[in-house]
Amino acid sequence: MTAMLALVCGIVFGAGLAVSGMMNPQKILAFLDVAGLADGTWDATLMVVFAAALAPMFGAYALQRGMTAPLYDRAFQIPTRADVDARLLGGAAIFGAGWGLAGLCPGPSLAALVAAAAQLPELAIFIAAMLAGIWLATGAPSTSAAQPAAPP
Repeated sequence: MTAMLALVCGIVFGAGLAVSGMMNPQKILAFLDVAGLADGTWDATLMVVFAAALAPMFGAYALQRGMTAPLYDRAFQIPTRADVDARLLGGAAIFGAGWGLAGLCPGPSLAALVAAAAQLPELAIFIAAMLAGIWLATGAPSTSAAQPAAPP
C-alpha cells in the first residue's frame, strides 16, 4: 500500500510540474534572470508555483500536529536539525549553481526524463551529475575522521 501511495504521489507531483511548465529549463532560467525585470522578460510563474505549494503544506503541517502517528509509516519523517554548517552551505551553493546553469533541479529533471525524450542527452548528463553529487554527499568514502553532528 505504501508503494502504491508513493507512486500516486509521484504521478501527481510530475503532473503538477508538467502543467505548471516547471520541466521547461527555459522557464526556470527566465525566472532566475532577474536582470529581465528591467526589460520585462522576467518570468514570475515559478514564484506562483512556490506560493501555490505553500497552502497545502500549511494544511498538512496543521493536520500532522493533531495526529499521534502517520497512517502509512511508523513515525513522522520530519527534519529535526536546525544547525547551518559548511556542508549545508556548500551543498546549497552547488545545488543553486546547477539549477542556474541547467534550469533543472532533481524533481523536474526526473519528470522531464519520462516526458521529453527529445532532450534525452542533456537530461542524461544532468541526471548523471545529480547522481554523482548525491553519491558524493551520502555514499562516498569519507577522508575525514570527523563524524557528522548528531541531530539535537
